[in-house]
Amino acid sequence: MDQGNLDRIAKVIVKLRAKVLLTDNHRKLEEAIGLLIATRRAELEAGAAQEAYGVAVVGNPGSGKSTALAHLFRTHPTLQLLQPDVVQADVASFLVPSPSTLKMVGLSCLTGLGYPLRRDRTAGIIWELVQHHLKQRQTLLLHLDEAQDLMRTRSAREMTAVVNTLKSLMQGKDWPVGLVLSGLPDLKELLNNDTQLGRRFEPIEFAPISFEADGGNVAKIVERYGLDANLSVDEGILGRDAVQRIIYSGSSELGITIQLIIEAIREAMLCGSSHLSREHFIRAFSRRSGCVDDLNPFVREDFTEIDPRLLLTTNEDLVTADTVWSGLK
Repeated sequence: MDQGNLDRIAKVIVKLRAKVLLTDNHRKLEEAIGLLIATRRAELEAGAAQEAYGVAVVGNPGSGKSTALAHLFRTHPTLQLLQPDVVQADVASFLVPSPSTLKMVGLSCLTGLGYPLRRDRTAGIIWELVQHHLKQRQTLLLHLDEAQDLMRTRSAREMTAVVNTLKSLMQGKDWPVGLVLSGLPDLKELLNNDTQLGRRFEPIEFAPISFEADGGNVAKIVERYGLDANLSVDEGILGRDAVQRIIYSGSSELGITIQLIIEAIREAMLCGSSHLSREHFIRAFSRRSGCVDDLNPFVREDFTEIDPRLLLTTNEDLVTADTVWSGLK
């Protein structure tokens, strides 16, 4: 295939990846964060510096939580994201470094806010500086992604310091800041470690999908994305068995499942096909995992014995269905 066709296919795939499907979780997230913002602005207008609250977004890798947050922050009509040449930032979003310490996270936030620290300081002083600069930028929400790393390999003393720092941000007398914490299910342990901290957060879980609850929507996604790529979709790939295999191959996570659908569309376009079929899903999974046909969920009859998360699998990697997915019943 010549470079011109490859460029054309790449542009289609980029457009598909940029699509964001609004689910119930997106709507819950939009409402929860919208309420946080509206409350903080109402307090500022009334001259009342009350304690702020937060939202905790929890899900497995590939569940779509980070994509949902990024889309919300980017498209919200009244939120100014942190930008290098703009002083005001309603929302500041940072990735928690891993491995991390409370001091490292504070330094990362300071750098992101545009105030890198040139001298060594204690974690307490660093977080006081973070609070100061959040106030200077009029920041209403601080988002920390991969927040579960705040509590990994922590002693009881270190965990107390993390909890107290988060509560201090929300309880600041001069400028309380709402928190959005997103991360893996381990994040629940951090929030449940202290009841005073936990009660300040509204939890939103991006739970695994299943055929029973989500099969119809997944079939619609296959059809819609195929049409967006100017491909007709074979009826067989929209049936019960095929959709079950698609969900299973996506590890029952919506984000990974959508990625797989897009990869199958790419395979169809690379083949010069005008329609999307099971063969393209076989090719997509094979390219992703490096597996042989016997260990491809779109080929093997007892496909739930395959762990779809593994690369370069052999027959020794076969598992029981309960190990990976309990959604097939």
